[in-house]
Amino acid sequence: MKPDLFQSPDYYLLDDLLSEEHKLVRDAARAWVKKEVSPIIEDYAQRAEFPKQIVKGLGEIGGFGPYIPVEYGGAGLDQISYGLIMQEIERGDSGVRSTSSVQSSLVMYPIWKYGNEAQRMKYLPKLATGEMIGCFGLTEPNYGSDPGSMISNFKDMGDHYLLNGAKMWISNSPFADIAIVWAKNEEGRIHGLIVERGMEGFTTPETHNKWSLRASATGELIFDNVKVPKENLLPNKSGLGAPLGCLDSARYGIAWGAIGAAMDCYDTALRYSKERIQFDKPIGATQLQQKKLAEMITEITKAQLLTWRLGVLRNEGRATTAQISMAKRNNVDMALTIARDARQMLGGMGITGEYSIMRHMMNLESVVTYEGTHDIHLLITGMDITGLSAFK
Repeated sequence: MKPDLFQSPDYYLLDDLLSEEHKLVRDAARAWVKKEVSPIIEDYAQRAEFPKQIVKGLGEIGGFGPYIPVEYGGAGLDQISYGLIMQEIERGDSGVRSTSSVQSSLVMYPIWKYGNEAQRMKYLPKLATGEMIGCFGLTEPNYGSDPGSMISNFKDMGDHYLLNGAKMWISNSPFADIAIVWAKNEEGRIHGLIVERGMEGFTTPETHNKWSLRASATGELIFDNVKVPKENLLPNKSGLGAPLGCLDSARYGIAWGAIGAAMDCYDTALRYSKERIQFDKPIGATQLQQKKLAEMITEITKAQLLTWRLGVLRNEGRATTAQISMAKRNNVDMALTIARDARQMLGGMGITGEYSIMRHMMNLESVVTYEGTHDIHLLITGMDITGLSAFK
């Protein structure tokens, strides 16, 4: 088992822009990843299994709803702290960060923002510690980028709702205790429902044979005449804007997380370039390898500046959906490019589990697709700058 020698790049001295609390939060998450994730993650990825024993630790470092107010079990941290935690967790593995950001932004966030006080008190404290795990049901077999056309629906049966439909590509679903499910009422209006494991007709089959996010549990949500208590409806927001508001928070976390994956690939390639000798000198002394490394650190630095500024705007309540889209698309694309270049620098060793690069590369192929594909985010930016929609 190789030690985690990661050293975080900070080419533009961006630590100067962070508060002492930011750095303490980040360093605690980094130390936890080095101790609890790095030593085991390659083995779990090879076995395509989620390491459930890390859930408690994720809660302890603020990996679940760090910006949720303290009275509901959260840490009450700001948006930059949330981003830094996602960065450090994804430096360990994108699948582990997926578990964390789904819990934070797609489960705790809608209960906090769209739920009532009884729902907040019932669910949020247990979600914050990891005692309870949640998932988010929006994507359906026939509708991914077009969630407004969803088929899942519920009917008012007097003393309860009757839910039918199916969701797929759902992180955490195989072992989640609750699901935040988006479905249409009889008037076609989208609402969020809290569906609990054990409700009759609710099943969560696992998705197997993934080449990506192998250390993350992915599955489906199947609803066959599920009776949902009326008190489980999220009352404070409806329409497509409700789930999209959750996705804004999650996409923001992804923008930070992708930097972590890129940093890990860069750091691995930089270290290897100094150790690998070919033609009587380290490969890091050759022009083409220096070109790759110089471009990597440049792109990481640009992404760091982008997310830091976005974090400031989020703290001020001024960040727009389109700004978040730009950061998600740019940073994931940046991380994928760095992962591919780093893999080439390591040659054949780059495809093995001896190093993290190929695992990051495969994971990022999911990250570039989920929560808004690369192309969809380009169209969101395009619509924002032209005022013209290309979606319909």
